[in-house]
Amino acid sequence: MHDFLAGLGTSLSLIVTIGAQNAFVLRQGLMRRHVLATCLFCAVSDALLIAAGVLGAGVLAGRAPWVLEAMRWGGAVFLLVYGARAFRAAWRGGESLRAGQGAAGLAATLGVLAALTWLNPHVWLDTVVLIGSISAGWPDRTGFAIGAISGSVLFFFALGYGARWLSPVFARPAAWRVLDALVGAMMWSIAMGLVLRG
Repeated sequence: MHDFLAGLGTSLSLIVTIGAQNAFVLRQGLMRRHVLATCLFCAVSDALLIAAGVLGAGVLAGRAPWVLEAMRWGGAVFLLVYGARAFRAAWRGGESLRAGQGAAGLAATLGVLAALTWLNPHVWLDTVVLIGSISAGWPDRTGFAIGAISGSVLFFFALGYGARWLSPVFARPAAWRVLDALVGAMMWSIAMGLVLRG
């Protein structure tokens, strides 16, 4: 149980900050579009990455740094484009919280989410490298991994389904313009951080 709780706490401390992936989950939760599929995709992706880290994929990343380098540039390009789209939405305005209006299809939603998850070096560093390396210090690595995966599942479902409590605020188009501008700024800042980190 001690190892499980350590994994749970480690996972929550790493993913609780709002990043590109979390901002997308929040948006889907606010719009109530494909929330279950969005939360499941994030949780399953994290579970796979955490399991890979605990099983030693962090060693592979250390031996093949070009993998992280390719992800860094691919992720930066994607985040710049996605951020530009968010800024354009903020500029145009006119969006409000009306369920179903202009809803993107499930395939398109999961496609964007896949890029935000699997092309994001921060996701890999948090799950595969950091959680993987931290797990090595605990006697029951399996318990630690289960705890970390549980933390991820709890967080994404709380974010996706808890977003509805903010629905009254986002019934106003101005609130969406602010959110889109903040998302765009966040995407670009993460992208620039990826570029400058090299």
